[in-house]
Amino acid sequence: MLLRLNAFFGLIISAKLKLMKQILRYTSRLDRLWICGYFKNITMEHYLDLFINYLIVEKGLSRNTIDAYSRDLLDFINHLTEMKVADPGNVAPVDIVKYIGRLRDSGIAPRSSARKLTTIRMFYRFLNAERYIKDNPTLLVELPKGISRLPKAISLEMVDMLLSAPDARTPLGLRDKAMFELLYATGLRVSELVSLKVGDVNLDVGYLMAFGKGSKERIVPIGESAQVWVKDYILNGRSKLSKRHSENLFINRSGKGLSRQGFWKIIKSYARKAKLTLPITPHTLRHSFATHLLEGGADLRSVQMMLGHADISTTQIYTHVTTKRLKDIHKKHHPRG
Repeated sequence: MLLRLNAFFGLIISAKLKLMKQILRYTSRLDRLWICGYFKNITMEHYLDLFINYLIVEKGLSRNTIDAYSRDLLDFINHLTEMKVADPGNVAPVDIVKYIGRLRDSGIAPRSSARKLTTIRMFYRFLNAERYIKDNPTLLVELPKGISRLPKAISLEMVDMLLSAPDARTPLGLRDKAMFELLYATGLRVSELVSLKVGDVNLDVGYLMAFGKGSKERIVPIGESAQVWVKDYILNGRSKLSKRHSENLFINRSGKGLSRQGFWKIIKSYARKAKLTLPITPHTLRHSFATHLLEGGADLRSVQMMLGHADISTTQIYTHVTTKRLKDIHKKHHPRG
């Protein structure tokens, strides 16, 4: 009953906002001040709900991405509440600058502050496009300047050490070996890896179907080594982990799919076992995949397609990594380096 009431009141709020948007198109600024008095009980959280609904329905973003946007905007809304600002149309550029300053003073890294501001910009672009507000205050706010961090890849030798760490004689070790081989062979995001279904992988042809950000599909080739280990896992390891039916390719002892957090613990454990000196994260093999491809002469466009980057400028950051390594080699080995 309570859920029905919440849904009913949600429809009322949505209808009021749509009515306000239509009215504001044809009214003067003075009239708007009077009209908005009727809508004063519509809170910032209601606008946030509409934005999240837009991200889910129209943008098709993943749950993890939407959760991150929600956290960023709720933090910003709490800041506005402390400043006694209850309407998104009343937010001025100085209010956003103060928020970024507060983040800086609390020790938040410039990169994280920039991400939060990007989320706020998306929120206000939505409100402005839907005519819930007239002016977009984020247009006058610049992104915080910070140090650009290059993705950290590991050497071929360290990749071999990590991939050799699981004991493939056990079902769990065979699963982990297959996961690492597949991750390094394809450059998948960890979220894409753990969400793979058995039917997404075609070992006979040597391709898999990945579902990336925004539910975008892409086909990624699988190397021979990864094909062998994934096939071995499916035939000799997967059924021994659990007898329960599951569509997930990589499962735990309960027959359920792995989580990103679960994979994090697994790879950190094997990094310690392999005694790797560099810090290892779930994205390390993805970064190494891209870096090693480019170092081997692969073209940027192909790497972009395999990584699932919407913009090639995101992929170009890996060219800086390979260039830096070339400089290090030159400095180390050239007589006048």
